Amino acid sequence: MNYGGRFDPDEKNKRISELESLMLDVNFWNDKDNSEKIVSELNSLKRSLSDISKVKDEINDALELIELLKSDSNDDVKRELESNVSKYEDIVSNLEVEVLLNGEYDKCDAIIDIHPGAGGTESCDWASMLYRMYTRYCEKHDYKIEVVDYQDGEEAGIKSASMIIRGINAYGYLKNEKGVHRLIRISPFDSNKRRHTSFASVDVTPIYENSDFKIDPNEIRIDIYRASGHGGQGVNTTDSAIRITHIPTKIVVTCQNERSQIRNKETAMNVLKNKLYKLELEKKEKELSSIKGENKDINFGSQIRTYTLHPYSLVKDHRTNTECGDPTKVLDGDIDIFINANLKNNVN
Repeated sequence: MNYGGRFDPDEKNKRISELESLMLDVNFWNDKDNSEKIVSELNSLKRSLSDISKVKDEINDALELIELLKSDSNDDVKRELESNVSKYEDIVSNLEVEVLLNGEYDKCDAIIDIHPGAGGTESCDWASMLYRMYTRYCEKHDYKIEVVDYQDGEEAGIKSASMIIRGINAYGYLKNEKGVHRLIRISPFDSNKRRHTSFASVDVTPIYENSDFKIDPNEIRIDIYRASGHGGQGVNTTDSAIRITHIPTKIVVTCQNERSQIRNKETAMNVLKNKLYKLELEKKEKELSSIKGENKDINFGSQIRTYTLHPYSLVKDHRTNTECGDPTKVLDGDIDIFINANLKNNVN
């Protein structure tokens, strides 16, 4: 059986050889960020080749069973073939999703920003639940997480969180999470046990590689303050946190994950650079599907997904009508069903 395009094992093996050759260089590990990207791509290609090999073996086994049925209509053979159909479909479906990650920035690392909507403590708590969901998702996919900013809510949850996700196709997958997320549940903060609806927004930006985008220093304001929330004792007792405001667009980026003020400033500037570059691209190329998306209010009617915990259990994605009856599983990071469905839906 021959495979073409993104399924071509020869092309993947060629790229694996190239990457393995790069790793033989004595200075390979001197550039940590670049070396980690190469190792990540190598592991991804090897996993993909393993999946393709499994598909090939499964299909060949199925063809043999079909040939056997042509000469001998055996009920046992027929049942075995029918029982394996769903397994074949799942394997091919996973490979189809990989093929769909062909956008210009899909292979890039990503920045995720989470902000609670109106609703005070309820929304802050919901934002922290989403933060945990994406953290678990990244852990399951072997993505590296770098928390840039994490600000605790006044009573519970978070006021905001920003993290950089590093790994092959991080943006390609996570771009499908951009939008408003709605939670319906019995509030743990309501003594009368009433049902509440909460909203939180998720924004996803690719980390553009080799971008020469410049920021005018006259258009930004830099504030230095004492870090709070997540971080070690040294982080929380020094004036090392950085807040950068881009005055023309009113975009604000904060970073407080490092003890070093210089490192925090560098990270914050890089995040701001990516956000501004994304805005520039959106202005010039509105049809660029890999970065498009509407700016919506964080309120009722604008959500991409609803997580209902009461009076019944259901998570529904409103873009594809994909549903899952186990919210606990979803909130534990199992969101591939929604991401994959949206990737396939955007092809049509």
